[in-house]
Order: sequence, then structure tokens, then C-alpha cells
Amino acid sequence: MTLASIRNPDLAVAADNKPRWELPDYRRHGFHNLHRMARYSLSFRAPSVFPLMKQVDWTIGERPDVARFLAMPHFSAFVVVQGGRILYEAYAPDFGPERPHSIQSITKTTLNFMLGRCVADSLVDLSLRVRDYLPEIGAGYADATLRDVADMNVANDFSEDLNDPYATWFAMERDAGWRLPPEGEKDGTIRAFLCGVASNDLVNRTGHALYKSTNSEVIGWIVERASDRPLRDWLIEIVEAAGIEGCFHITCDREGVPLVNGGACLSARDLARYGLLFARKGEGVDGRRVGDAAFIEDTRRNPGPSLQKSRRYSRQTMTDGIWLGHGGWGGQYMLANPDTGTVAVYFSVLENKSASDGNFSDQLVEMMASLAAEL
Repeated sequence: MTLASIRNPDLAVAADNKPRWELPDYRRHGFHNLHRMARYSLSFRAPSVFPLMKQVDWTIGERPDVARFLAMPHFSAFVVVQGGRILYEAYAPDFGPERPHSIQSITKTTLNFMLGRCVADSLVDLSLRVRDYLPEIGAGYADATLRDVADMNVANDFSEDLNDPYATWFAMERDAGWRLPPEGEKDGTIRAFLCGVASNDLVNRTGHALYKSTNSEVIGWIVERASDRPLRDWLIEIVEAAGIEGCFHITCDREGVPLVNGGACLSARDLARYGLLFARKGEGVDGRRVGDAAFIEDTRRNPGPSLQKSRRYSRQTMTDGIWLGHGGWGGQYMLANPDTGTVAVYFSVLENKSASDGNFSDQLVEMMASLAAEL
């Protein structure tokens, strides 16, 4: 006798070409529990923890620009740290300091540490082509330089317009274990997907960043190939240098390839600990170092393609020349100011159709950048 099953309701496509956990009515639960919801994941924990002492400055929460974002219905968490001090933290009633939250594309910033170390050790050359490291890659990346891939400066057929439910990003979700494949189709893998990306012209003629999460997966693959070290080992090194207290969860594909473009889940305090690695230019706990200080500093100066509001994309980070940071789909941001040693982290879950809002993100970044510069 064959026992019948049903498709996992969280991961089966339900409406708007999205799995249930991504739909507005279920999204908050999904982002708070993605580390338990995706089909495959890895988890790392540091052997020693960077201590954070509370020295709360309540005037931070009283600032009108901060108070506005703490009052938003989609708010989950806000933490501000400087050195080893928590200057301010606040949480939604259904969240808390020990709860992991999907950080989505903030995960990309781990690649700045990896790529910087590879450049410093002469394992990769940013002026070389992707095919020099990945001869099996398809036309969507083969002739692109590593510099352009890292800076989101490549034109190809991969689309990430989150207002379009049939953008190819959602097809990659299937291979990353965030949704089930259509009935009768086999599971894919991230790197097979990358090899299928096509392009007739790689040149970005827009003058603006062409944001594509596949770029990050290509950089991760090159790091792994050039260093002869699995991405898992690189991530463990970063986690241990940050001295995070809880677990660093990251979703992966069925081959165990971590989704470095957006699969990590962390508590707000631990994301702040991680952000301090940028504030300290790669200096970690107990003498551990990650990345390369010169590469991190040059990331701030690199004239990458433009984003909104005088920001630009540079080596898997966003920057205005002062702070380094990144946003995450759905309403997250991490911002580190190396000049003041301050890191700010904001978690939320937008419940509009696309889970994105450019006006919200622009104003959030302005608030966090101003706060980090003034403290």
C-alpha cells in the first residue's frame, strides 16, 4: 500500500506565483521562521561571544526620525551598538532579542570579506573574467569581469523586479529550497541555475546598478573555486570572528551550497555584532581577522554604479563613501560607520504585495546614517 502525502503547504505555490510563507498574510511568520521553513539549511555557532553591555541612551528612541520607524506596523527590531555597548534596542511584541530573523540580501555583505581576502592573497584578480575561474559558466556571466559582477554592473537576462511575480528571481527560489518545484519537475541546484543565465550584451548602459542576486552566487562560487575552500568554511570563519551569541542560520540548496545572496537568519544583536566587523575593518574577537582592511576601506571609495540618494553599489555592499551596509528584501537594513564605530540594525516585514518599498528604504537609510554619524 502506498501512503499518500500532500505538498508542503508553506512551500507550495499558493497565489501570485509565491509560496504561502511569502504571501502578505503569512509573510511575518515566514521571515521570523525562515531558518526552520526552508527545505535545506546550515547552522554555525561561535565558540566565544563578543560581549555587549547595555548603556542605553533613551534619547535615541525619542528622536522623531527613529520613533517613526519604531511605530510602524511592520517593525520587528531595532538595535544600535557602538564598540561593546548597546546604546539602544527595541522589539515588537511578537519578537525579541534572541529571535532569529531573515536578513535576506544583507547576507551578500559576507562576500565582501571573502572577496577582499582573496584579492589580498592574490587568489583572484578583479579585472579577470568570470570564465577564467568558472569555465563552465554560461553567456550571462562568462565575459563579465569580477569587478563588474561584484559591483552589480552586469546586464543579462536575470530579472529581479519584485513587483513582477514571474521575475526569474522566483524561479531561482525553487532551486534554493524556498519553494517546491512544479508538479512533475525535479529539484534543481543554484549553480546549475547560474549556468543557464543568458545575455546578448553584458554592458550596463544605464549608469545605475543592475541589482541581480545571481551576481552574488557567482562571486561565492569563484571564491570557493579560487581558494579551494568551501563557502561553509568561509562563513564559519566570519561567524567566529564576529563572536555571535546565537546561531548563524543560512539556507542552502540540496547540494549544501549556502545561499550567500540572501539566505542568512540572525538575531538583531548578532547582526549588530557582525556589522561591527565592518566598523572595525575586519578585526574580530580574540585576534581573529576576516576580509582585508585595505579592501574594506577601498570599498567605501570605489566608484560603483549608483543607487538612490547618492548611494552606490560597491563590492557586495551599499555605501555613500562613509558608511557600509546593505538592505534586505522585506524591510531589513544593517549599516556600519567605521568612522564612529557605530552599527545600526533594523528588522521589519513589509506586508504590501511586493514586500518592497523604495520610499520606506530611502528614509530608513537616511535615519540610520544620520544616527550612526552623530553618535
